[in-house]
Amino acid sequence: MNRALRRRVVITGLGAVTPLGTGVEESWRKLCQGKSGVARITKFDPSGFNVQIAAELKDFHPEDFLDKKKIRRTDPFIQYALVAARMAIDDAGFAINENNASRVGVVLGSCAGGMNMYEKNLHALCDEGAEKVSPFFIPGFIANMAAGEVSMALGARGPSKCVVTACATGNNCIGDALRLIQYGEADAMIAGGSDAYVLPIAVAGFDKMRTLSRRNSEPEKASRPFEKDRDGFVVGEGAGVVILEEMESALRRGAKIYAELVGYGSNIDGIHITEPDWENQARCLKLALNDAAISPGDVDYINAHGTATILNDLSETRAMKAALGEHSKKVPVSSNKSMFGHLLGAAGAVEAIFTILTIRDSTIPPTINYDTPDPECDLDYVPNMARKAQVNTALSNSLGFGGVNATLVFRKFKE
Repeated sequence: MNRALRRRVVITGLGAVTPLGTGVEESWRKLCQGKSGVARITKFDPSGFNVQIAAELKDFHPEDFLDKKKIRRTDPFIQYALVAARMAIDDAGFAINENNASRVGVVLGSCAGGMNMYEKNLHALCDEGAEKVSPFFIPGFIANMAAGEVSMALGARGPSKCVVTACATGNNCIGDALRLIQYGEADAMIAGGSDAYVLPIAVAGFDKMRTLSRRNSEPEKASRPFEKDRDGFVVGEGAGVVILEEMESALRRGAKIYAELVGYGSNIDGIHITEPDWENQARCLKLALNDAAISPGDVDYINAHGTATILNDLSETRAMKAALGEHSKKVPVSSNKSMFGHLLGAAGAVEAIFTILTIRDSTIPPTINYDTPDPECDLDYVPNMARKAQVNTALSNSLGFGGVNATLVFRKFKE
């Protein structure tokens, strides 16, 4: 579609549950303070595992938000999504009713759906037989049930999708929601990602790939994006949800507008399942800039994928330098994962929320645990301390296993 014919899309609501706190503002405050949410695993006994640390939700109690029946029948990844979505819709002050329900959609994704439900029922099957498998196993496990449950809870009847693109899931969900509004298929969208992956099988599996940090003796210092001594990411859990609205309808109802979503780029490397390709990552960044009709010099901040793995951080640095050219040396870059680990399917959505708040508060969160610079990662990573800066245009970057890349472009809203 001709860019001039696209409808403008704004962000009017935010909701999140993260290892830093339950709710957006608490999580944002701790992020800007450089607090770490990484600690020894408590959800299972990690003794005997090479990796014994994770970024768990520490003060999240589902019974504070959901009834006992819903908790019993759903996987934690669905519970996180339900809570974050309700927070976002309440924050937006958006009422879904019989007049607009068919024009309100949901795009919510996850890396693998209800892995807790899967693990629990697999043990029941193996230990006690088929009769012990729960009738709620399948609806609690399949990845699209977060979107389905949110739709049922909030009354949305418009387009529904479940995007599963590994660690790029959250960004792809928000980007696909953007397109649905731009092209007139919906007027508002509930979009984001959720994952609950602090499980023995997940920790063991990621460790076998040698992607996880084994800094068990110093959990808070384990996630070290772009730093010379980085040794892998930290598994986390949580959910992030944003409310996107067509600008004119948001203005008519007097909505609070956080920012405008002006660009989206997505592609795939097509080279290797885990080894990143900086040239295609750079192409994704350029696609997003072109979609937003902005130049590299317009970029004020990049919220990087920044996992703290050796290959990812080096590749992402090269991609940013290739996409932004000389301007890359002037752009602050930071990784939220230094504080709350890798939220997998939720990562892009939660990081998009914090990118938006960077614009709102003119505050760039730091990359903590940045002690020794890596000569090959030579950009401004906002080391260890938050920074006040005017941010009008910001990118949120996500990369996923399978070679998936996704970039969002947010801009300070001007009517």
